[in-house]
Amino acid sequence: MTVRVVVGGALCHQGRLLAARRSAPPELAGRWELPGGKAEPGESVAEALVRELREELGVEAEPLERIPGEWPLRPGLVLHVWTARLVSGEPAPREDHDELRWLAPDELDSVDWLDQDRPAVAEAGRRLRAAAAAAATPGV
Repeated sequence: MTVRVVVGGALCHQGRLLAARRSAPPELAGRWELPGGKAEPGESVAEALVRELREELGVEAEPLERIPGEWPLRPGLVLHVWTARLVSGEPAPREDHDELRWLAPDELDSVDWLDQDRPAVAEAGRRLRAAAAAAATPGV
């Protein structure tokens, strides 16, 4: 069986992570995820992330690094998550989302994340806390 990659974007800006609330399909509606989507044939995962964030949120983003791990979504579909930096634009919900929130690391548990996104969200939160601590330490 061919496995297709769904790329999720841990989109970070000013020390916060973007969460997107699903509006469809019905079984996922109301739960939160990292925005993204399926990589197309011949498209790198980084290219897919840039395209998906442009299509879903209307922003330009720069992929930074992959969060280790992959999470099965259904047979033949796995989730890979990349951290990304917001380059330009103001994220707005478009097709599959009805609300967006920028969450600080201590707010990540305030929304009901999809199960498969939880490990990557936890790692993104750890990285945001580490970056904030480094920025607050003079001379580092």
